[in-house]
Amino acid sequence: LVDNIKTIFVKLYGEQLTKPHTTLVECHAFDEYFDVQIEELDQTSTKVPSTTITAGAIPLEEEIIPTNTGDEPPIAPGLTYRGRHLNGPQDALSADESTPALTPNGSRPGTPSNHLLSAKGGPIAKISRRARKAKNQTSAPASSGDEAPRKKKTTVKKGRKWDADGFADEDDDVQLDYSTKAQATSDSEAEGRSTALDEIDSNTWGSTSKGKFVLKDLGDEVHEILASEAEKAAEAKSQSKSGLLGTGVSAISGLFRNVVGGKTLTKEDLDKAMKGMEEHLLQKNVAREAAVRLCEGVEKELVGVKTASFESINARIQAAMEASLTKMLTPTSSLDLLREIDAITAPSVTSLRKPRPYVMSIVGVNGVGKSTNLSKICFFLLQNKYKVLIAAGDTFRSGAVEQLAVHVRNLKELTAREGGRVELYQKGYGKDAATVAKDAVSHAAQEGYDVVLIDTAGRRHNDQRLMSSLEKFAKFAQPDKILMVGEALVGTDSVAQARNFNAAFGAVRTLDGFIISKCDTVGDMVGTLVSLVHATNVPVLFVGVGQHYSDLRNFSVKWAVEKLLSSN
Repeated sequence: LVDNIKTIFVKLYGEQLTKPHTTLVECHAFDEYFDVQIEELDQTSTKVPSTTITAGAIPLEEEIIPTNTGDEPPIAPGLTYRGRHLNGPQDALSADESTPALTPNGSRPGTPSNHLLSAKGGPIAKISRRARKAKNQTSAPASSGDEAPRKKKTTVKKGRKWDADGFADEDDDVQLDYSTKAQATSDSEAEGRSTALDEIDSNTWGSTSKGKFVLKDLGDEVHEILASEAEKAAEAKSQSKSGLLGTGVSAISGLFRNVVGGKTLTKEDLDKAMKGMEEHLLQKNVAREAAVRLCEGVEKELVGVKTASFESINARIQAAMEASLTKMLTPTSSLDLLREIDAITAPSVTSLRKPRPYVMSIVGVNGVGKSTNLSKICFFLLQNKYKVLIAAGDTFRSGAVEQLAVHVRNLKELTAREGGRVELYQKGYGKDAATVAKDAVSHAAQEGYDVVLIDTAGRRHNDQRLMSSLEKFAKFAQPDKILMVGEALVGTDSVAQARNFNAAFGAVRTLDGFIISKCDTVGDMVGTLVSLVHATNVPVLFVGVGQHYSDLRNFSVKWAVEKLLSSN
């Protein structure tokens, strides 16, 4: 608040302040700006709800001990009076006090009689909460003169029994299955109520080149923000041309301050610096094996190099780290994915292959965002005018089919003018996921779809009983690409998740790529990504940076190098 007020004041009255011999500044209009800032601060501050206690109001749970201990006869058990005075005699209740006053029609509706506060007559009038609740329900007046008060039917809850596969023995989930409506008169009613959606500008998350819509790299947005901040702060001279890269390399290049310029570097000259670089990478949550591998790659690039100046070492470190990291991460882009889809859906004449749908499945543990990232990929494919079929392979989690139905409805509205097509294939709940996926692929081939996106149920990576079904799923669906969604929040535990999922599809099938979700919620997760790829040799394909359909980016190696070399 103080910084904002200072900035506004200097902006408004800077000319008066810079004049020589200024003793008085006319700032009568500044109060309006100050009041606006105070109002904004009040709106953003947390408001604690205050509870007001009305005089004379007594909670039902408190026991009231009357002060009158005279010789008056005791009150029958459970009998209470409304509106009586606590400290007055029992026979002092007049007719005026016992009769409620009439209120005009314009007042707010009165409290139902079964919710009115009633005082207890004495110590012997104390009854249990359950008896008081039953008495209030039976004493509630009927809504009309001809109706009698209803009695609540008590039902005994039956215990649910589960089998070894995690399904209920009793077929009691029919009422919870809202995936299809038998009496729906239109597709809109079957998919749910439509809501207004804001149109997404394609320039904010990608660009079109040669007829293909390609996603932005994650580092592009970082560079744009850093460039604008550097111009405003006028610190372009103190930073290097790549923004954050200047401060990042300085964290590592400080280890080479003892290297004399004009000398050919040897392994002995780099030993101390390599140990410092390894410790720096470990602090970035890089696994030790991956850190040693990166340091060996950098050392191989620097040994035998003749240094001309200190700046040349910075450039060499950056180039060596980028080369080593590129070899380790083996990155792919969204353009590579589009080329793979075109090779399957529209093969060349010389390939002698028949066109078929491109099948992609999404796997991962519970709650990482599989359905959300599947919808993001679908939105990206719809920008390239593909016909996409989403298969609801999660037949276990409640609401999974309905969630995909909402995504499909939203994607239809957002891409109505793009020329793409998206539909949902679902068989409800309780079905075999592998069979549903196989039927979805056959349906897509018959209807002429280009891509099939298969959603799967979340499962614990350390539960062999749940992971064993993935091998059957891979044999039935035969996906062209299996992507695992891993969240950036879990840290090094994602390495164990990736290894278990990579080995769950059988001896001849592994993961094809990673989608790292929730990257906007953590500050530094590059070390985890490097460890993830090093442990499985599976590349990172996409990075999720938000909760909207357009919050999907390519993984940028240059951005990862800058983050690894940064000092913060």
